[in-house]
Amino acid sequence: MDVPEDLRYSREHEWVRITDGVATVGITDFAQESLGDVVYVGLPTVGTAVRAADSVCEIESTKSVSEIYAPVSGTVQAVNERLVESPELVNRDPYGDGWIMQIALAEDPGLDALLDAAGYRALVE
Repeated sequence: MDVPEDLRYSREHEWVRITDGVATVGITDFAQESLGDVVYVGLPTVGTAVRAADSVCEIESTKSVSEIYAPVSGTVQAVNERLVESPELVNRDPYGDGWIMQIALAEDPGLDALLDAAGYRALVE
């Protein structure tokens, strides 16, 4: 199970990479392994205001349908359109090409609730 040290993690198995006030978000390697083969990602709408812990979209695999939660508060700024045609990118490269959305951070985005890599490993092991 891959848990990059430079990311933050939610208890719902989303990862967050913060760059210049924008959070890139995807699901963790643990989550994609648990789901199995991803066959559909319902992307959120750009411009939607989200609060940390809000359900923002869903992901469907051969095993189940799961909700994706906003790990931070802000406004959806971009979505990974490549997932429409190639949802398997979530399985192949969860921390790279399989990202799901980017959220422009709110004034109080709720970063304190996120786990570091060690905390996330402890949660899933």
